[in-house]
Amino acid sequence: MNDAYEPFDDSTLLSARARSGAAAPAPAGQPRMDDPDATLLGSRGPAVPPAPAPAAVQSGYGSASSEASAPLMPPAPHETARTMPRPEPSSAQPSAAQAAQPAVPPTASSSGSSDVARFRDAFARLVANVSHAVMGKEPQVRQVACALLAGGHVLLEDNPGTGKTQLARALAHSVDAGFKRIQFTPDLLPSDVVGVTFYDRKTQDFTFREGPVFASIVLADEINRASPKTQSALLEVMEERKVTVDGVTHEVPAPFIVLATQNPVEQLGTYRLPEAQMDRFLIKTSIGYPSHDVAVDILRQVDVADRAAALAPVMTGREVLELRALAERVHVDDALVEYIVRLTEATRGHEDVLVGSSMRGALSLMRCARVWAAADGRGYVVPDDVRELAGPVLAHRLTLTADATFAGMTPDMVVERILEDVPAPVLGGAH
Repeated sequence: MNDAYEPFDDSTLLSARARSGAAAPAPAGQPRMDDPDATLLGSRGPAVPPAPAPAAVQSGYGSASSEASAPLMPPAPHETARTMPRPEPSSAQPSAAQAAQPAVPPTASSSGSSDVARFRDAFARLVANVSHAVMGKEPQVRQVACALLAGGHVLLEDNPGTGKTQLARALAHSVDAGFKRIQFTPDLLPSDVVGVTFYDRKTQDFTFREGPVFASIVLADEINRASPKTQSALLEVMEERKVTVDGVTHEVPAPFIVLATQNPVEQLGTYRLPEAQMDRFLIKTSIGYPSHDVAVDILRQVDVADRAAALAPVMTGREVLELRALAERVHVDDALVEYIVRLTEATRGHEDVLVGSSMRGALSLMRCARVWAAADGRGYVVPDDVRELAGPVLAHRLTLTADATFAGMTPDMVVERILEDVPAPVLGGAH
């Protein structure tokens, strides 16, 4: 047996100290007898460092098994202070092996940090450029830019003269990609939207002529003025990015986004969009009237006839696809995934809702939350991202009961109540 761990006789040790007049050094692994806590520490035995916890428990965001599933950036304390409690400081010192292993791989951390910074700068540049044409409406501009980078479509519903078409055209001029505008009218035919196959006498063969939907950015102006038959021409292309004419399927360019506008006030000669088509819009938003100060600035620039036409592109279509790929790498904690599902399920069981959100709504909310987080300079989603986007993403997918509509309830009010009833998860600590 090692002498360092043999028990000592107190009388022998005290007599030796009395003869030498100095404290005898304690053997390795044993406490000094002149220490007031020697008896207590000695009863506990030698201190053993605790085993390091798994990486998933330490970080609170899951372990990074691969670069594709790992978060682009580790959570910063100042970013998560509002929703994530700070862990209590531990007195135990980490071991050498534990200190040598970082929580995030260096390659994923460095590359993820630069990717998030690139996404944030590109998103801010796009929003700032569009805001030159649509002044004082940055939240709405950010939502439209979020839909573009998430790969979805936008429905702009507001009164005439609020800048719906201006916003759509400003986004089109800010991206160097194909742009087409369709003015929906009651006599518009489906072939006027998707295209038509005709017989060419010169080639003596049938030729397909592409419609205006074959563009990266399509403005469907006053979409509710077309007949349901024409409106249904957009169903396939909005979901599958394909158009089938005479049994032949044609691909539309990538990226592809439909920006539709409609007037909720004047209902004469309009056709309400079916629920199936409303569900295909990623985000529905309203611009609203400008504030007093913004209105004064607009009047001072009355000589500028078309602000959207004066914009220069700040992003290419290829860059849009690259940013979409970066957004897909933003980490979403399992607790947030469950939170999104619970929000969606709450819309189906609410007493004021006749038809709740489908799974397409939950998927859309998750995709938008990723883009929203990356636009804020984070490689991970926090509960506030989900809460801020729940209304624009889920409200237009709800069908209220007759009693709720008669009582003055709106889908946005229902979503607000659901957000109050469903508790948000607290990340960063023990789950």
